[in-house]
Amino acid sequence: MATCPKGHTSVATDYCDECGAPIGAATTAPPSTVEAPAAESQPTGDPCPECGTPRDGRFCEVCGHDFLAVATSKPAAPTAVPTPSTPSTPSTDDKPATAWRVVVSADRAYYERMRDSAGPDAEQVAFPDFCPERRFTLTGPQVLVGRRSRSRGVEPGIDLTGPPEDAGVSHSHALFVAGSDGSWSIVDLDSANGTYLNDATDPLPANQPTQLQAGDRVHVGAWTTLTVLD
Repeated sequence: MATCPKGHTSVATDYCDECGAPIGAATTAPPSTVEAPAAESQPTGDPCPECGTPRDGRFCEVCGHDFLAVATSKPAAPTAVPTPSTPSTPSTDDKPATAWRVVVSADRAYYERMRDSAGPDAEQVAFPDFCPERRFTLTGPQVLVGRRSRSRGVEPGIDLTGPPEDAGVSHSHALFVAGSDGSWSIVDLDSANGTYLNDATDPLPANQPTQLQAGDRVHVGAWTTLTVLD
């Protein structure tokens, strides 16, 4: 009886009856040569002058710099010399916007023109013996022209109540309206006696803005003139 390398009893003396393992002289397999992994190469040498990576061969593994190339110095970038700033001179177009003003006065020429155009049966309004000039500044989006009425809750920005009082001026007579470009327009609020501009004989259309220029004269009532100044 023979015993195989695994300990089985076998009648056959060449191969095990149970597992088939060879019996007799052990055949040793040639030692397997397992190739050991190559040791990871460690970077050696000077750092790359371009990116600072340690040298591991002729070319840098990061930026590709050729270590054997003849080193050439890069020209230094020119230093910018600061130019002294010159204060800018504001153009005439950049002048700050100034508020428009209105001068209110008793206008004899306008009074007589209105009296002559009225019929003989029209009620005559006397021209005032004395009427000092009044000055107003146009501010905000709009300014109402008229005569104050507490009962109606009318508080004009340009109050022509007087004295002297022009009875031909409506409580809410006209409206100065500001434009986005700094200009002003005048709007007649469908007043009883109309609103006139400069020497025109026809009143302005009601509820339609008319743009004004510096020096324009807006006439309301029987003798009141509002001269626009910028």
